[in-house]
Amino acid sequence: MNYKDYYKTLGVSKDATAKDIKKAYRKLAAKYHPDKNPDDKTAEEKFKEINEANEVLSDKEKREKYDTIGSNWEAYQNTGDDWRDYANQANQRQNQRNSYSYQGNPSGFSGQGGEDFSSFFESFFGAGGQGARGQRAAYSGGDTQAEMPITLLEAYEGSKRTFEIHNEKLRITIKKGAYDGQQLKIKGKGQQGVQGGNRGDLYIILRVQPDARFKRSADNLLHNAPVDLYTAILGGKIEVPTLTGTVKVTVPKGSETGKTLRLRGKGMPKYSKPTTHGDLLVKLNVTLPTKLTKEEEDLFKQLQDLRETKTANAN
Repeated sequence: MNYKDYYKTLGVSKDATAKDIKKAYRKLAAKYHPDKNPDDKTAEEKFKEINEANEVLSDKEKREKYDTIGSNWEAYQNTGDDWRDYANQANQRQNQRNSYSYQGNPSGFSGQGGEDFSSFFESFFGAGGQGARGQRAAYSGGDTQAEMPITLLEAYEGSKRTFEIHNEKLRITIKKGAYDGQQLKIKGKGQQGVQGGNRGDLYIILRVQPDARFKRSADNLLHNAPVDLYTAILGGKIEVPTLTGTVKVTVPKGSETGKTLRLRGKGMPKYSKPTTHGDLLVKLNVTLPTKLTKEEEDLFKQLQDLRETKTANAN
């Protein structure tokens, strides 16, 4: 019976956090879950291995025991000591630069294995785990991820969606201020467990679809507004869309391309404070007239002459 590297089984480093271990386990459990791999013995064995690794590494005390004794588990078993006492003795021996060699027969420990955990696990941690020795263990179902496209208006107003997954109809509430990439968790609606194990969770990832009128920046909305040359020079009003309707905005005299007007409270609602909104930033884009008539060209030349005369007099 060989030493098992549980970190390698889950594909994580030895300094992995509890969050890293949970994430790795969920990914592998979803991949090798029996529901996804019916009648696949290789996937079934892999599923058992990753559950065994998770059983140890997700438990603080078991992980400490595993990290402390590790590949020296055979020698630890032969001493009959508490594992912490054994660890202290091993550290003392190491400090004295002496080596410890186990001379017993490792086959003496192989008969303790249960049906769902390896004999290594049973010898190292006993017959506990998720099921008693001689009984088939219960495994939690894998988590499920799904993406849900929503419009910017839905993210602004909030909405309710009904959808079907795992042959089950579910209804979800999208709150005001929802954002792209937001992950919503529906507990117990993932894959079914095995042998009465808990059902996994469902994670819905929101994907806010592009809107031709606006770009979103946190809780603010950005809008590019075309402005004709005459309004930009003389000032005036233009119509600007918002998510609650069109409003008229005053353009100051002498506005240039790139000038930004701020409409306070016309942006997205804040997710945590839906009664508070960001702003709508209106960026002006001055458009020049084309296909001028001769009369219009003459007028522009007159304006040019007046401008040049004014500049000359000023100098």
